[in-house]
Amino acid sequence: MNLKSILISISIMVMVCLNTYAQKSNAPKFGKGLFNLVGKDSTWTMKIGARFQTLAIAGWDAENGLSNPYSSMLIRRSRLKFDGWAFSPKLKYKLELGLSNRDKSGASYYTHDAPRQILDAVLKWNFSGNWVVWLGQTKLPGNRERVISSGDLQMVDRSLLNSRFTIDRDIGVQLRHKFKLSDKFLIKHIYAISQGEGRNITRGNQGGYQYTARVELFPFGDFTGKGDYKGSDLKFEPTPKLSLAFNYDLNNDASKTRSNQGSYMYIDGTSEGSGAAFYQTDITTFYIDAMYKHKGFSFMGEYAKRTAEDAFAKNSDGTLTGDIVQVGNGLNLQTGYLLSKTVELSVRYTNITFDQNITGKGAENMYTLGLSKYIVGHKLKVQTDVSYTDIGFKTNQLMYRFQVDIHF
Repeated sequence: MNLKSILISISIMVMVCLNTYAQKSNAPKFGKGLFNLVGKDSTWTMKIGARFQTLAIAGWDAENGLSNPYSSMLIRRSRLKFDGWAFSPKLKYKLELGLSNRDKSGASYYTHDAPRQILDAVLKWNFSGNWVVWLGQTKLPGNRERVISSGDLQMVDRSLLNSRFTIDRDIGVQLRHKFKLSDKFLIKHIYAISQGEGRNITRGNQGGYQYTARVELFPFGDFTGKGDYKGSDLKFEPTPKLSLAFNYDLNNDASKTRSNQGSYMYIDGTSEGSGAAFYQTDITTFYIDAMYKHKGFSFMGEYAKRTAEDAFAKNSDGTLTGDIVQVGNGLNLQTGYLLSKTVELSVRYTNITFDQNITGKGAENMYTLGLSKYIVGHKLKVQTDVSYTDIGFKTNQLMYRFQVDIHF
């Protein structure tokens, strides 16, 4: 059975179950999933949810009277989500499928020329106390903004720092643990070993493995409702809450321009296919980030730095191929304040500075002003923002976005 048949079968199952389940008075509230299933013998559960984002974009060159206008409308994201537990509540799982064109993009020889439909497919086993092991494909414990769900963002979309420096998803194993130093002071730490090639790679591992470590400090205790990984202070934290985190990621013998992201670096005149040869180098990414919330005010800051053992891709004879590792650093500062329980004003500043001697790129500075209307929290919201980008060696840009986000 191919992927298309599987998706059609899932859709039919969802419609049949909805038709039956909608008649029950105990159906989940809006935003809590389409429906929840429990095995007859209570040995498994499944919550099924769906969401999509409708996005409109308009942009202009910010010089010469707002010239070269462009515009587009698209389904930015469209997802089906399945999660629950199997055999024991200590063994949880999550499966998330991407249905929009942007979700599925990236098909190549290394994904068997198939759309990258699977976003998450991961098991989570709480094997002892506060120790949990994750196995499968999911987000690596990287920069905070990336780990925040795209449905829980404070603005229309993530910042330039995320698009340039994220380590995103990969397949492998993660070990997670948390403990308290005092009544309030909480520490969470995560360690991951992954393939280092990105998500949905099916034709082997081109280089070494990727090693990631993250430590999070909560001096004032944990956030309400996992608020350290949600944009905006919709819970109106009654006391100050702070999470400060440090990340280190090493991708050994990486063969892509942005660690496990970007494009492959081919050598000796080869290209995508079974006979391809790759340039490989160790790539390191370092993050520091923080989240603070109190009485409707929120602040998130992130710093990222990427380095490489040798950023210039070389053929086996030592000549340059023209490919380079995108080394440099980024800074993202973002804050918001809820003017009421449902309306928020937010601002963001992002700086991207690649090593000009290697990349030849000038610095980018993006300034964004956002406005959000939370109708049912993050489950039904309308967001809009306007951004001005100062781009080194290029024409500065002005961009306006409007998005409606709905989660069932």
